[in-house]
Amino acid sequence: MTSASEVLAALIERGWTFAIAESLTGGALAAEFVSVPGASASLRGAIVAYATPVKHTLLGVDDGLLDAHGPVHRGVALQMAAGARRAMEISGVPADVGVSTTGIAGPDSPDGQPVGTVHIAVVTPDRSVSEVFRFDGDRARVRAQAVDAAVEMLARVVRE
Repeated sequence: MTSASEVLAALIERGWTFAIAESLTGGALAAEFVSVPGASASLRGAIVAYATPVKHTLLGVDDGLLDAHGPVHRGVALQMAAGARRAMEISGVPADVGVSTTGIAGPDSPDGQPVGTVHIAVVTPDRSVSEVFRFDGDRARVRAQAVDAAVEMLARVVRE
């Protein structure tokens, strides 16, 4: 398994900054990176957009997409990651990479999708990638697996 420190080293080596948008992980992904000394050399910041309307107002996720599919959707994850890049703009320059998490940690599903459904997206200037996962376990376990998967996915994109 790839660690946050390895991902940060790869980002720094490329000269890339990154930003995070989280929903179900509630700041746990940002905490994973912030726990690494020197994370500020690449991490610009993170947004926890837990409420569905905040995904639209703060990250620019399309209202029509949210109305049609709800917050747990591939397109929402992609737009959240792109929105994180824009939100962490400095002097007119967005973060190089955005990563996002959205899903259902449980114990119940508000929209009928299976508990443990998680969408993770990574957006760079050249590429947009989204994957769907189905994690098992209780709420804490689903959230922890989502953080691990996001770190792994970010590592893959940065190394390509």
